[in-house]
Amino acid sequence: MYEWFSRLAERLQVLIVGVPIYVAGPAMILIGALDSSLLSLPEINDYLVVMRCYSDPKSVFYFPLFAALGSVLGCMLLYSLMRRGGQAVMRRRFRPQDIERVERAYARFGFLALAVPALLPPPMPFKIFVATAGALEYTRRRFIVTILIARSARYFIEGALAIYYGRQVIDFLKHYGPMILAVVVGACALGLIIYWLNSRRGKSKKGVVADENSTSQGADESGETD
Repeated sequence: MYEWFSRLAERLQVLIVGVPIYVAGPAMILIGALDSSLLSLPEINDYLVVMRCYSDPKSVFYFPLFAALGSVLGCMLLYSLMRRGGQAVMRRRFRPQDIERVERAYARFGFLALAVPALLPPPMPFKIFVATAGALEYTRRRFIVTILIARSARYFIEGALAIYYGRQVIDFLKHYGPMILAVVVGACALGLIIYWLNSRRGKSKKGVVADENSTSQGADESGETD
């Protein structure tokens, strides 16, 4: 898995870094949209923004906007799907405890419950906040503005740090980026497996309880008949 992510990062780097902006810009939008909607590519956006800004310092003033725009488009897709499917779709995808925790965060902090996860890098979970915003029918315009500002700030800061610290940031990403990426994805996969096992266990328990209830009801009915 580590080697696969390393090759993926290298290929995407070739696609984004060192090519004209009319190629890198749309490609960055597409990658950002995929990452924020149906396909998870943890830290890939951050890595590509850092590499592009380091190789072309002038691009720090505009290139992070492509990544932010792609993230907004991907989040809007997930938001719209959850808004149509509502609570039923969301509860099939996320754990009830996590949903309740996010709902309490929205009730208490408002737009900050969406802005803070959008601003922070992985392993901070983010998609569940987007899905909850859709299921709760969070205002569409406020949703778009919040994601755009938070993601733009995140990528601008990363681009500026890449220019300021130079090779230190690049060397860190080259040495530890793929490993961190593999760990994050592995943790997500492990979480999905645990969630699946817990779901099956919960269904089996419900089946046992339902059988016991039906058995006790049958016994009560036979007792009443006697």
